[in-house]
Amino acid sequence: MPLTGNENDGDVQRQLEAPMPWIGMYVAAASLVCSLAMAADVFHGFRTKKLWFPSKYFSINAASLSLLAVVMKLPVDLTTRMWVVTDRLAKVSSLIFMSTAMGNFTTSLGSMNDKEILLNLTALGILVFTVLVNVCIQIIQVRHFLGGREMFTEEIIASIFILLLLVMLSATAIMVPTTKRYLELKYQELLKLASEEELVQAVEFEKITTDKLRAMIKKYWVMAETSSPQFVIVRSVTCSTSGVICLLIAFILVEAHARMAIEYRTFSRTASSYGWSTIWIVLAQSAGVIVGTIAPGFRWLTAVNFMCSEKGQMSFKNAFKIETYWTQRLVEWKESSLPLQIRDRKWRKFLQDAKGLILYLVIRVQILIVLSSKLVQFISVCFMSRIISCFHCIKRLKYIISGVSRIHGLSEPESGVNTEEDLTRYVLLLEGEVELSRKTLKNICNEVDKVIEIGKKQQPKNLKNLLLKIDNFSCIREIDDCQVPSLHYQEPPTCWSLPLVTLSSIAIALPNIPIHSTKWLLSSVNEGLFYVKLIEKSLDRNGVRLNIRNAADVLWVAVELYRKWQDKDLHETSRKGKSSKEILQELSSQAEKTVMEFKRNVKDCLMKNPLNWPVNVIAANSMYQITSTILQVHESDDPLTDEGLFDQLSTMIADVLAACLTNLTRVITMKCHQNAIEDREKSVRQAALLLGETEEILQILQQHKRRSLNPDKSAYIEKWLILMEHGN
Repeated sequence: MPLTGNENDGDVQRQLEAPMPWIGMYVAAASLVCSLAMAADVFHGFRTKKLWFPSKYFSINAASLSLLAVVMKLPVDLTTRMWVVTDRLAKVSSLIFMSTAMGNFTTSLGSMNDKEILLNLTALGILVFTVLVNVCIQIIQVRHFLGGREMFTEEIIASIFILLLLVMLSATAIMVPTTKRYLELKYQELLKLASEEELVQAVEFEKITTDKLRAMIKKYWVMAETSSPQFVIVRSVTCSTSGVICLLIAFILVEAHARMAIEYRTFSRTASSYGWSTIWIVLAQSAGVIVGTIAPGFRWLTAVNFMCSEKGQMSFKNAFKIETYWTQRLVEWKESSLPLQIRDRKWRKFLQDAKGLILYLVIRVQILIVLSSKLVQFISVCFMSRIISCFHCIKRLKYIISGVSRIHGLSEPESGVNTEEDLTRYVLLLEGEVELSRKTLKNICNEVDKVIEIGKKQQPKNLKNLLLKIDNFSCIREIDDCQVPSLHYQEPPTCWSLPLVTLSSIAIALPNIPIHSTKWLLSSVNEGLFYVKLIEKSLDRNGVRLNIRNAADVLWVAVELYRKWQDKDLHETSRKGKSSKEILQELSSQAEKTVMEFKRNVKDCLMKNPLNWPVNVIAANSMYQITSTILQVHESDDPLTDEGLFDQLSTMIADVLAACLTNLTRVITMKCHQNAIEDREKSVRQAALLLGETEEILQILQQHKRRSLNPDKSAYIEKWLILMEHGN
């Protein structure tokens, strides 16, 4: 019997709705990914004891906005019937989840440049207005058919809060460029002050102790932390207001859960096409709201505690003062000329007046937003100050009950007073901000020590043992390629890592060497190359030797992982029963053959420049010159045993490593002088970690240093060889 038209339409509808539960699971998965990213930020904040929770994993970008677009599938769905308890709760939780995500986005604006802020905020605004328009359409169209029941209270409140959070984000975004510019100017002034108090460039090596490096890093750490754009945003009134909104919206979700549980007495009822997947959506998004409320809530508490601190008592007179950085960018736009090329003076005047009027209104709205945020903060401080005072009283009472004397109780904080007073000069604050409390400054300083301690736990042990073989750098002259005529009329420059890799290749090719000795040497060189590459990258800022460094890197991969040089098995070479001299000659001949073939076949004029040579030719040229030099040095001497030559190569490697690592202090200083404000905090942290990892190495180098070195004379191996040749 043929199907009727209605039956056929019903089958088609069922077929279309069949995959809907899996689409719902896709929404739940996207919600879970966002929740995990917010949880990662919370974990990172607790782990680093930054209870203002900087945005590291969950920030406003293309990926997070794409995920949120998926999460908002239910609120923008106007065709699916979702009137049962779980369906309705899923829509409410989606809107509240969106609010929570936007609250977490606030600090991430500090890590973006102006263009990124504009693009990301525009994309977020489009998403928000799309969601709100769909929610409004649904409420208006459906409310009449549901008998006028007040079913959309939570949806309306959540939509209002989403709009408020978008307004707060926009107000913060307007403030960010101005504050960055202001903090950059203050940073440059403090940089001059810090540079006058430290030995940075023209300084004798032995005078830069690890204690001086630690003190220097602390100065730049305080400057970087207090001027961190994310930390500055956390101290702003709009961020604390966003935290209050996130706390309120979380309570709305709790209320929705409680009310619907009482009204329907079950959460398992669903009548939509999404079916059982709505339960998973509710669970994933509710968990995300719980986790996502932690960061905004703590940011609000941090701002309130900051204002309630002993140095931060807020007066009513200053509470509602509008700082210039909130509106300065808008004023600049208002007073600037139009970017359009319009010849007609009347049209130019009309458009200029229209732009001025629009921006005048925007400035007034911005002032209203800031004033409202300041009112929220003032109320928060008035309310929380009593609670915070109670905690302080309980803390003092605890000291009294435990029998701790007042003198003993103050002895520990007093120990760091001098240090904190010295570092107070390096705190960067905005206009109208109160001074940092002693506790906050102490926590910032303690964080430096913790990062250095983390670095100490990661010290390269094999490298330290290898550096004990240093022979006052006397073996470096044995890799001086000036003793061997070049195979090419133009001598290529070198870098620290290339001779290190070449010497290591020769060492493991030697016969009769125990396997554990070669393994130890390769492990030591591998640890050392990490710092060598870091030094080369830092000092070769223009990338002049980039191709040489790449050649060393490619060569090292083959040597360390496969024990090969130019497809030649080095272990097989050592097992052929040849002497060390024969192996050196074989490596030299193969390298010479590679270079000469290249010279005969090259036709491109670019290849006449050694900096443009292929990787294999650069490696072969280095191998030829080093092996030929070693053979020439030992030609007249008594032939060394295999183990004796291995030890001498190890000493040469140690000397080259040590000579290169004398630049560590310069690299640490350079990392402290990072110019980009977005990367400054990360760069100083890397400097502290690097100091912790290499503190004992620096002490070893200081024991073996026999002359003063200008940093420019120790940056490159060629200059070291000149120093060794002339004795200074």
